[in-house]
Amino acid sequence: MDFVRRLCLIGLLITLAGCQSAYYSAMESVGTHKRDIMVDRVEGAKESQQDAQEQFKSALEQLSELIDFEGGDLQQQYEITLENYEDSQDAADDVSDRIDSIEDVSEALFDEWQDEIGQYSSKNLQRQSQAKLTETQRNYDKLMKTMRRAEKSMQPVLAALKDNMLYLKHNLNAKAVGQLQGEYASIKADVDVLIKHMNDSIMQSQTFIDQIENQ
Repeated sequence: MDFVRRLCLIGLLITLAGCQSAYYSAMESVGTHKRDIMVDRVEGAKESQQDAQEQFKSALEQLSELIDFEGGDLQQQYEITLENYEDSQDAADDVSDRIDSIEDVSEALFDEWQDEIGQYSSKNLQRQSQAKLTETQRNYDKLMKTMRRAEKSMQPVLAALKDNMLYLKHNLNAKAVGQLQGEYASIKADVDVLIKHMNDSIMQSQTFIDQIENQ
């Protein structure tokens, strides 16, 4: 059975790789090259991180409102807080997916670029192209480092929010809610770190886009 699963997985990976290759070829046939796609995906990732920032802020504010809630429908407040947690998880997943998509197209772009450098007959142009590739890869590595750091900083917040939601699910009363006050302070500190890393990543994304467009 394990052997069959491995064969299926290999087949799936080949199919996916083929789909990506076909997609890039189709886009190039209408004048949109891998470089353009990479810039678009970096822009998309930047926007998704901005959205994630706002969503995590919203989740933190809603948790604060739940903790300070006095009177009324506690169940309703819990459900609103739970919805904010779920939206935060969705926002984090979107950020991760977009970063992965950047890595996919950049790998295809850099491989193609390196292969084409060997096709130059002019040594001078070949050297210039190699220098630009090296510079772009260096800038790209810096971008990925800041993006992955921002992505990683979302996980402690999501884990804490999930813990709180699970705890309240089976202990939804004023006493249990009050016990989360200490948890809130820790989550707020993690959100502050998240926002800082997101801002760094957003700035680095714009810097990378500018560098690519001004080459």
